[in-house]
Amino acid sequence: MWRTFKNDWALFAGILMLVAAGSLLTTLLSVRGAAIAFTSTEIGLIQAAYPLGALAGSSYAPKLVERVGHIRSFGALASLCSTAAVVHLLSNDPWVWGGMRFLAGLCFPGLFVVAESWLNAKAENRSRAALLSIYFATQTVGTVIGQGLAGLHDSTGTKLFGLTSILISLCLIPLLVSRSPAPEFTASERMTLRKFLKISPMAILGALLSGASQTAFYVALPLYGLRLGMDAAETTTLLMAGAAAGAAAQFPVGWASDHTDRRIVVMAASALAVAVCLGGLFGGPRGVVYAEIALIAAVTLPMYSICVAHANDQMTAAQRVPGSGTLVFCYYLGGLFGAFAGPAAIGQLGARGFLMLLALFAAVLAGVAAVRQRQTPPPADTGKAHPVAAHTQAVGVTGLDVPGEAETSA
Repeated sequence: MWRTFKNDWALFAGILMLVAAGSLLTTLLSVRGAAIAFTSTEIGLIQAAYPLGALAGSSYAPKLVERVGHIRSFGALASLCSTAAVVHLLSNDPWVWGGMRFLAGLCFPGLFVVAESWLNAKAENRSRAALLSIYFATQTVGTVIGQGLAGLHDSTGTKLFGLTSILISLCLIPLLVSRSPAPEFTASERMTLRKFLKISPMAILGALLSGASQTAFYVALPLYGLRLGMDAAETTTLLMAGAAAGAAAQFPVGWASDHTDRRIVVMAASALAVAVCLGGLFGGPRGVVYAEIALIAAVTLPMYSICVAHANDQMTAAQRVPGSGTLVFCYYLGGLFGAFAGPAAIGQLGARGFLMLLALFAAVLAGVAAVRQRQTPPPADTGKAHPVAAHTQAVGVTGLDVPGEAETSA
């Protein structure tokens, strides 16, 4: 794992800058939109264009990777993201902003598909989740950096929009100057949702539930803090405590899943999340609330990386790129539900609604993991994939000679 991490430092560096830019842009659009007199409805519609674009982008990205490879796909998508950021400076029309937000939605998830398929193509089953946990922790750190940059004073927004474009452009440099080659791959198989469900229903359902849970967590947590009587500074601290705990827990949770059946780790972590959420319904002093949110984040936020690792344990090299696209698609589909469900739960049930919703998501995920763990054995350690074909020419794959691997349902 550490050798792979060392070899792919360029990818991690690029993702760090990319996510920082994306986080900065998300915050900046709301702040600057309000400053130039966009209505709340217009700002909401502009931001809603992103997940709509993401659903399309996660489907198209695998096809782009198959046609031109990982590095060229990453470069093309990053260039479009950089362009979208600059266009916001050229117009104050909400329709233009919405169009650029949709374009960002098309490209950002595609970049994550490229990155995740890149890592999974090089990882071994026994270290896959730990490596992915570093990747997702890097994303969390980038998010925090982006939110911090959004707090810099810029009366016109020109400097911050420019900084966003610069960060996206800079994320290409580590990949372009690194001597570590991108993974080659065989011709991709068509991965319909039905086919993926046969390979790993646990991964599909886990991605949906993780998307819903994580989006609800980040969207509704500030509202939860305000309902508890916290001021803006305390609410920000609460959000940062959750993000930091989630990032810190990624590696140990991933390491644990690499050394046992991943579904047991998902089941145990989700059950603990349910217990903490239900315990939080009884309230407590500020310190207890911070500790509860940190613990919920620690056992909830790493679940998507475990589900991604579990899916890739069972996929062939030809399935990993389209498989990554399907998982990202499911994550954002769940995220659409979570973005509405989180605030709605608080609106209907008060602060307790936030914890009850997270407990519900975690309970369902624990149930899915328990059922699948009883029904099928864990995937075999297939070793590292070594595709030997050019981008679209299927020549052969070594190291994946487990009979019936593609049909294993776990």
